[in-house]
Amino acid sequence: MSENLNALEKAQVLIEALPYIQRFNRKIIVVKYGGSAMVDEKLKKQVIQDVTLLKLVGFKPIIVHGGGKEISKWVAKAGMEPEFINGLRKTDAPTMEIAEMVLNRVNKSLVSMVQELGVQAVGISGKDGGLLKVEKKLSDGQDIGYVGEVKEVNPKILYDLLEKDFLPIICPIGLDDNYDTYNINADDAACAIARAVSAEKLAFLTNIEGVYKDPEDPSTLISELTVSDARKLITDGYIGGGMLPKLNNCIDAIENGVSRVHILDGRIAHCLLLEIFTNRGIGTAILGDEEHHFYNE
Repeated sequence: MSENLNALEKAQVLIEALPYIQRFNRKIIVVKYGGSAMVDEKLKKQVIQDVTLLKLVGFKPIIVHGGGKEISKWVAKAGMEPEFINGLRKTDAPTMEIAEMVLNRVNKSLVSMVQELGVQAVGISGKDGGLLKVEKKLSDGQDIGYVGEVKEVNPKILYDLLEKDFLPIICPIGLDDNYDTYNINADDAACAIARAVSAEKLAFLTNIEGVYKDPEDPSTLISELTVSDARKLITDGYIGGGMLPKLNNCIDAIENGVSRVHILDGRIAHCLLLEIFTNRGIGTAILGDEEHHFYNE
């Protein structure tokens, strides 16, 4: 009897997922992948399984990954001291060289994991096909080296890969007008790419559960926010630290054609599937003011 119940529960989960599969079939979803979910091997496998499943049920996923912790590790191994200005890594020429090597290494390890699950993946950087053109990013007027601000995205290479049924995996490195190499904040890169391809969804995998009204009180997690709600939270001083630029990125993405943005806790197993395919997601979904709320529909 218990086996039958178990089978019924599994069937129920699939039925619950059906309208979401129908709604997002052939739609582009950009997944920004970083934080703890990239460090823990088990979580890494689960994230890749999630994205691969999205691909196999008809979505068109694109992964944009970071690698900050890994870069710091290799900078230290090279006997260099990581330096941060206003929370941003100062990237001189030797650090940039290490960052590019490390990010490419991370990139190809993710490609291998996707390939192992039977899906064709291609790893590229923002240099390939002129995907990400950047200009030097200053931090409160200070020069922080080879850190780039995305000024232009040429998504042609992404459309070509998606059309040929590949899963693109992007590391956030771009070129400026002089063809110098710059490191890009992975959140910024994911946001710029999602805007350029008018993604249906942009999902940030982070080290927090989502957006809280009060970061000290887990019960204040907000499941859904409109852009107006998000702006009000910022104006009223509820949002600070690393969440502030992330939330501003979310607002920017929505106002530039992305339908919905999700902030998820990448430390939770299969967080991407739970957020996208169930009636009550587990993180925070941010949507345009005109959008219909989809929870409890």
